[in-house]
This record gives sequence, structure tokens and C-alpha cells, in this order.
Amino acid sequence: MDTKALIEKINELSEKYRDYTAHNLSRLVQIKSMSSQEKDVQDEVMLQMQTAGFDEVVMDPLGNVLGRIGSGPTILAIDGHIDTVDVGNPDNWSFDPFSGHIADGHVHGRGTVDQKGGIAATITAGRILKEIGVPEGITFYCVASVMEEDCDGLCWKYIIEETGIKPHFVISTEPTNLNVYRGHRGRMEMHVTYRGVSSHGSAPERGKNAIYMASRGALEIEKLHERLHTDPFLGKGSITISEFVSGSPSLCAVADSARLHLDRRLTWGETKESAVEEVKNAINHPEAKVEVLHYEGKAFTGLEYGMEKYYPTWKIDENAPIVQTGAATFRELFGKEPLIDKWTFSTNGVTINGIHKIPIIGFGPGNEVLAHAPDEKVPVDHLVAASAFYTLFAFKIEQ
Repeated sequence: MDTKALIEKINELSEKYRDYTAHNLSRLVQIKSMSSQEKDVQDEVMLQMQTAGFDEVVMDPLGNVLGRIGSGPTILAIDGHIDTVDVGNPDNWSFDPFSGHIADGHVHGRGTVDQKGGIAATITAGRILKEIGVPEGITFYCVASVMEEDCDGLCWKYIIEETGIKPHFVISTEPTNLNVYRGHRGRMEMHVTYRGVSSHGSAPERGKNAIYMASRGALEIEKLHERLHTDPFLGKGSITISEFVSGSPSLCAVADSARLHLDRRLTWGETKESAVEEVKNAINHPEAKVEVLHYEGKAFTGLEYGMEKYYPTWKIDENAPIVQTGAATFRELFGKEPLIDKWTFSTNGVTINGIHKIPIIGFGPGNEVLAHAPDEKVPVDHLVAASAFYTLFAFKIEQ
């Protein structure tokens, strides 16, 4: 099949399966799936992959579902995390967050954008590949990953380091509004802990108040934010205090402990070591302890697994083959130039490229402004376009 005929066939089939994709997504949305509570929705994902004709569908010990088509030497993985955040205040929604209602050209509900829509579109891409034939040199994986909302990248740390599956190329289906994304800032979580000495509240001069120490440190953290590094593409690094916790023997005593929780967003060139050193220098307190936190979670399978809460910054050069292939795929399918951009938030790319240096781009249905927001919904047109993109990319990356 020549290129023109292939593109026409892919567009024809992605449109033919419009309702199929939308209804698959609707079923996924109807199954609530918070982090570490994804079992029921993963059972549905496996069923959908099997029905679509995937060659092999497996669930790994962490709960990730991997559907495979083909057995070529070049491995392409399309990733979407199946877990979602909760709905927040239900009064902020104008419809049932778990209805999966299809109306007005959209699928409605929690996870449609972040990130079940990408998984549904990838399952359809798998069905199309089975119908027209997967390229001989490609192994195509649809990955429905878990626990991303609690710890982005943990799922792919497990896939790469524990199962031994290391793709040559990855597409993240995090929402990009059908643009091609090539990076985002990293992040890390830190604690700054202060140790004071308690005394009776009637004689505070006898003690050392940890709240006062931490408060002075907090003001220095605020100043630190203003002088952080900026990257022309990814933007400025940031730091903020997201929690202030203190303790004392009683409410009639001087506080003998205090702790600041820091959310640090890292731009290009900033590292874990540099970020820790900046905080130490800013607070300049000999009794303050600065530490990077560690995540330890229990999957719905019962497996306990963890990683340091350092999620490295990553970006792919605009001229890199994977970015250019993504741009060419978009151009040939849709007849216009893509916007090549970046995410505001963090994704599984922190492990895939930030740690393991696997080439990755983003292309996903939906607008990221609706991620974690009330009235989340995704255009069915986006699902159709994403299905076509993932399918043609498998042919383009082989060339």
C-alpha cells in the first residue's frame, strides 16, 4: 500500500470507529479508578484490548496493563495512565462525573482528558493496525499504566527496571490539544525540618520556638523563588511552600518542631543536587534539615513499590527524529503544520526520558486546562484524530 492510500485508509478507519472509541472511553469513565484502586477499570481495559484483537494482553505485578501487537525489533509504546484524581466538590460539576455521557460531540466525565481518552484512542489504533497489518519491523504496545497521579513515573520505573521492557520510542497520550509536545519541567518534593526546644507558654524565653525558625525560613524560600533559573523553552523554575506543620507538647507550650513541605518545579539545567543546595543556602540555618522525600505505595495487586520524589526535567530537541516524525505524521494526516510545544504539568516522561533517556513525544486528545478540573470532557473528534495519529506513527517511525 503506498503512502497516500495508507493515509486514506487510516483516516477512513479511525472515522469508521468513531462511536466504538467513544463508547469504549465511556465505559472506562464509568469505572472510578483512583490511584492504587484501578483493578476494575484494568479488567475492562484488558477486555477491550482482547476484543480489538491484540496479540497479547498482560497485567504486570504492579497492575500496569500492556497490550502488544506485532513482534518486530523496534518497540513503540503508547502510554496512558488509567488512574484519575477524585472529583473534588461535586457541586462544581454540571453533570455526573462518572456518567461517561456522550453528547454534543464530547465524552463527559472524570478521566476523559486525563488520561483515559488517550488509552481508548490507542486501543482503536491497535484495532486498525490489526486490520491493515502492523509494520513488520514494529512491536506496538498500548500501555495502561497505574499510580501516576500519586507518583508520576513510578509505573514506568517498574516496567523498564523490573519487567525489562524498554521501548525505543514512546508517545505519551497526556492531553496536548492535538499538538506535538516535546518536554516539560521536572519537579521534586522536599521537607525542611526545624528542631526547637519546648518550654511553658508563660515563659517562652526559656525555649526555642521552631515555628519562628521555620517562618523566617519560609520568607527566604519566597525570595528564592524570584531568583530561580529560566529556560527559553520550558520557562522558569519555581518553588512554593505547600504545607506548614508544627508540634509542641501542648497548646500552652513553645513549639519544639516545625516542618515546611516544598513543591519545587525544575527547569532545564536544574538538578536535585542544585535545588537542595539552593534551599540550604537560602534558609541558612544550622539546625534545619533539608531532605528529598521518598514515595512508597501499595498497588491494588498488593505489591509495594517506591521511588525518590525527584522527577527530572526533560526536553527533546525539536530536530530530533521522534519530534520530526511526529510533525510529519500530523502534517500528512491533517494537512497543516502542528504546534510543537510543552506541558505545564508533569508526566510519566520524567522516568521514560528524564531517567532512562528513551525518546518520547506527547500527542493526546483533550485540553490540559480540563485536567483535574470540574466538567472534564473530551471532543470525540480528538479521539478520532489521536487514533489515526498513533496508527500512522507506527508506520512512519519504522522508516
